[in-house]
Amino acid sequence: MNIIKPKLLSLSLFFLISFSCNEFSPLSQEKNESIQLFNGIDLSGWIIHGTEKWYVENGELVCENGPDSQYGYLSTSEYYDDFMLTLEFKQESNGNSGVFFRSTLDGVIINGWQVEIAPPGFFTGGIYESYGREWLIKPNPKDENLNVGDWNLMKIMVKGDQVKTWLNGVEMIRLEDKLIGKGKGAIALQIHEGDNVKVRWKNIVLQKL
Repeated sequence: MNIIKPKLLSLSLFFLISFSCNEFSPLSQEKNESIQLFNGIDLSGWIIHGTEKWYVENGELVCENGPDSQYGYLSTSEYYDDFMLTLEFKQESNGNSGVFFRSTLDGVIINGWQVEIAPPGFFTGGIYESYGREWLIKPNPKDENLNVGDWNLMKIMVKGDQVKTWLNGVEMIRLEDKLIGKGKGAIALQIHEGDNVKVRWKNIVLQKL
């Protein structure tokens, strides 16, 4: 009978654990990968939908009304399922906009879910389903801490059927929804129809979960 001495057994376990960690570490790194969605130079990795204006100025992404003053979208060319997204936005004028997730587009018809970005009192951080159930959840107006005319930090977590949003460090909503859990699609920035809408964006970073 071959008997493994305790020291040899410990070494065997050490190498087994080390091998297992090395084997699975690339997967962990991939899940926790951070992606700079906006490079501050051009619109690489993004697709424009509609006639509204999307351009880069002073390292910032800018959207404003175009000749038709209709809805417009700027979507990622890649799809993202589970993630933590952080970005900064400044509502330079009007400011009616939004961040869509797990969304698909046909022209300017969008199917998916929007984290609202709007002027004061219009539920920034809430979740709206376009061409569907409309408002799924609105934040408590008492929690709104929108920096009017200045930069705001938005954080969005989407994982399975769960969504959470934060505005300037304050939690706005948390939601569980089966339809969202089944959704697949891109991230898209919106400019609302109308006149004199202008929003600036920067530091758009996604971390896969």
